[in-house]
Amino acid sequence: WHAIYPILATHQRVRMASETACRAFLVAVLWVLRSGAQWRLLPAELGHWNSVFKRFSRWCRHGVWQALHTGCSHLPDLQNILIDSTVIRAHPCAAGAAESSAEVEAPGRSRGGFGTKLHAITDGLGNPLDFVLTGGQVHDATQGAVLLALTPAGAEAFIGDKGYDSDTLVQAIEARGMAAVIPPRSNRTKSRKVDWFVYKERHLIECFFNKIKQYRRIFARYEKTSRNYMGMLRFVSALIWLR
Repeated sequence: WHAIYPILATHQRVRMASETACRAFLVAVLWVLRSGAQWRLLPAELGHWNSVFKRFSRWCRHGVWQALHTGCSHLPDLQNILIDSTVIRAHPCAAGAAESSAEVEAPGRSRGGFGTKLHAITDGLGNPLDFVLTGGQVHDATQGAVLLALTPAGAEAFIGDKGYDSDTLVQAIEARGMAAVIPPRSNRTKSRKVDWFVYKERHLIECFFNKIKQYRRIFARYEKTSRNYMGMLRFVSALIWLR
């Protein structure tokens, strides 16, 4: 709380009646985030569910959760940058956002059913830096350049699995002065060398996915809007940085 409070207190879109009330609100959101329960099932002692939900949604709209994540991301280890994706199964209630579309809210259908795919980028220790949300049917390779654009300057190696193997992405990585640690696909006509010792570090992003899926509201998507789902994800990311 001592790390979180100064970030919220200085945010221009956070209206804080008192420090105690703000902390109680975060506890209520954390209860929903961890349990995966419906907002309506929020215990009365944690606050009125509709008031908590509206404030949470307002913070998502004004970028407060993203500011919290960014504010907690101190001194990332940029020796290696790790990228990967994971499929998030979506509950039926996640469909049908009013006045929106599937392209905006990023639900989709793959062989596994209705879901969303979370594309993540972490530092060399597996701490989250940024995310991209797409439909569950979107291939990893299509988001490689997007994740590269989100990479902070100064990184030494860019590590991903063979799903990101493409000449265009490898050239873009090397143009930024980083080593592309991406295994070549088996159907490549011209193979590439890979530093397999550095590639061993890729397991850290899998460990990150394991951490965030301990929170039921991340493990399955219940939010209709991608903005609210990302708000939950940003809150979890801040907590991971504060461990």
